[in-house]
Amino acid sequence: MERFAGIDWASEEHALCVVDEEGTSLVGEMFAHDECGIRDLIARMRRLRVARIAIERPDGLLVDRLAEAGFTVLPVHPNKLKATRSRYEAAGGKSDGFDAFVLAELARTDAHRLRVLRPDSDETKALRALTRTREDLVAARVRLANELRAQLEAFWPGAARIFADVDSPIGLAFCERYPSPADARGLGEKRMRGFLARNRYPGRRSPAELLDRLRSAPEGRGGALEVEARRAAVLGLVVALRPIVTQIRELTSQIAGAVRAHDAGEIFLPLFKDPKSVVTAAQLVAELGDDRARYPSSEALAADAGMAPVARESGKRKVAGFRWACDKRLRGAVACLADSTRHHHPWARQVYSRARSRGLAHPHAIRVLGRAWLRVLWRCWQDGAPYDSSKHGNLRQLELVGG
Repeated sequence: MERFAGIDWASEEHALCVVDEEGTSLVGEMFAHDECGIRDLIARMRRLRVARIAIERPDGLLVDRLAEAGFTVLPVHPNKLKATRSRYEAAGGKSDGFDAFVLAELARTDAHRLRVLRPDSDETKALRALTRTREDLVAARVRLANELRAQLEAFWPGAARIFADVDSPIGLAFCERYPSPADARGLGEKRMRGFLARNRYPGRRSPAELLDRLRSAPEGRGGALEVEARRAAVLGLVVALRPIVTQIRELTSQIAGAVRAHDAGEIFLPLFKDPKSVVTAAQLVAELGDDRARYPSSEALAADAGMAPVARESGKRKVAGFRWACDKRLRGAVACLADSTRHHHPWARQVYSRARSRGLAHPHAIRVLGRAWLRVLWRCWQDGAPYDSSKHGNLRQLELVGG
């Protein structure tokens, strides 16, 4: 008799439920999230000869250990678990043990609707770790840069506007050297020229132009205590931002090397004109993974990437809505691809322009272009063949008519 398990994972302990072929609950136990607990969990399921395991996540330490132990793992989307609870609990109750039972039932009754997890290669996992860490650091950088800009706008607006980006190396250096108007009281062209030379300023603006930017900004009128407090806040934010900016740069270099060494890297790298876009190519490789069966069609890929709308029908009413439930990181990579290629790729430019001419807003037009690109990329990914513009039928047709 086959047996099926559901695991409701958590940071400190995991709930396990095992059911038989008739749905009778055989085991309901908790296991600590430590080495001993994970070993006991795996041993318990082996003794019960569990055939399939459903769990509410597709990756992580526990999932890796289950796959390594030889179990068939079925990742379940949180929305699917949420929708299934009402099948067994009309009152809307919820607990870790109950969720484990619902997951076990999904493994028993809905396995044909769930994707079997196939672990990615070590190279893909390494690339995914790099790209996701960089993405998280970029988000932290943006948040801190916004805080720094807000502080400067409150009492020292010129420092926020003198350079294009307040979190650029030269912008941070300026805020560190001149964190308040009082610190820049004696700043003239000669001192500005020396400051720019010491910090290897790569821009084309002269010291006079930069000083004009600084002095033309509104003047703050804060009290002495407030200005001193904001000065300290500016210095603190600079200290917090500096290592993040450095680590992003180092991770970008590592990612560039890793994606070029990856077998699938050559599929996506030809799509990008700007060498800096190597990060987006790496994100596509990392988020798609190695399992070609994960997306049986380009439509399935477009749905998971958030490029396809959600259709809602009721009687004569039909509505296409924004797809919230998707792989957010994959959606970001595809959107970046679409936004990048619309500037230099003739076919992408045409698809985007037509979408805009129909009255679609920029984000919607980007999703339309992203979905069109995914039809092309899915084929390349399935065949393991690099993108070749000479084989892109729509592009060739556009060139023939002089587009």
